[in-house]
Amino acid sequence: MTFPYAVPVLSLSLMVVLTLPVRAEMAPLGDEALSKVAGQGGIYLSGDISINEMGGPVENAYFGRCDETDKKCGARFAYRLKEDGGWIVLDEIRGLFAFEGLTLRVRKIDSGFGGDGELFDRDVIELGLPDTVRFTDVHFKVAASSTARPTDPGFIQTDIFAVQMQGDVIMQGNLLVFPDGNP
Repeated sequence: MTFPYAVPVLSLSLMVVLTLPVRAEMAPLGDEALSKVAGQGGIYLSGDISINEMGGPVENAYFGRCDETDKKCGARFAYRLKEDGGWIVLDEIRGLFAFEGLTLRVRKIDSGFGGDGELFDRDVIELGLPDTVRFTDVHFKVAASSTARPTDPGFIQTDIFAVQMQGDVIMQGNLLVFPDGNP
């Protein structure tokens, strides 16, 4: 014996049950209940960083607008490797950097690293590299300089090489930033 109306009646009954109102309630959790909840802490960042597309805010004998061919255009980053040594410089930094998925969190190192992790037993900052970083019209120069600033007395700079970047760079992994050893 077959029931020709069984499937439509069953489907209709199922639809009625599924469309019945459902009630949910949000309730606050106390400290004890929250202490049992585990999750992932950290920050997830995405964004675009534009550096000196038209030139920086400083205009003097050294820096100027990007259309001034006799002046330097862009940001400058100088660092010294030794207290009495010369300066390594990233100069004329400009362009657009875009990324999605840069993460920042604190991670405890208490194992690994050839046994050194157990001895270290401290927190470090972990930067999770984004999958893709997009470079649009990025330019910078690597140089050696006698002083940190071009306006300092005795300034002499030797440009070593120039970099121009366009396109995507695939990045994987994490960058760990360890403290300097002083608690």
